[in-house]
Amino acid sequence: MLDADFFCRWLAAAAAAVDREADRLTELDSPIGDADHGSNLRRGFTAVVALLEKEAPDTPGAVLTLAGRQLISTVGGASGPLYGTLLRGTGKALGQAPQVSEAEFADALRAGVDAVAALGGAAPGDKTMLDALVPGADALPTSFAAAREAAHQGALATVPLQARKGRASYLGERSIGHQDPGATSSALLFEALADTAEAAGEALDDASGEASGAASGE
Repeated sequence: MLDADFFCRWLAAAAAAVDREADRLTELDSPIGDADHGSNLRRGFTAVVALLEKEAPDTPGAVLTLAGRQLISTVGGASGPLYGTLLRGTGKALGQAPQVSEAEFADALRAGVDAVAALGGAAPGDKTMLDALVPGADALPTSFAAAREAAHQGALATVPLQARKGRASYLGERSIGHQDPGATSSALLFEALADTAEAAGEALDDASGEASGAASGE
């Protein structure tokens, strides 16, 4: 089961990944966008972590809803509303349960992704963040690792696409040959999610091993 602390750790890991890759995200955004994707997301996720450290809610849904609101209020351009909608839509779908199963989270994330699609009027193949979000969400019921890989491959697959939505669509065929920055940052969220789940699993294994050793008198 996944509790509020798990989601706080996921968002902290996502913030670290965005900070690490901010310059690359901005480089990807330079030829087909406003050259601010990395800096905008860094500012937004830094603000999310600061807020959660100060007043972390006690349910998964509330954590994601609060994070989504913070992104909307601190990130400029389209990224804030889109990522904010993703997290708020997921949080709303999770409701007020103190813990959620991986299957419940997968269903909720799908609701968040659908909300992003509705807001932006985009679909997979349009060279947007949905090209990573949709395959990642589709693979999440299999495993966190599968979702990470699917989102990563989805981001890479945007290179030969012509953008049909967003600022990049104004470039027409000139948008071909560039990896979409939104899909790339979306893949970072799945990377952080899988890393967080793997770290939690390792901690659980360590705790089980220590308990077993204590019970056997080792």
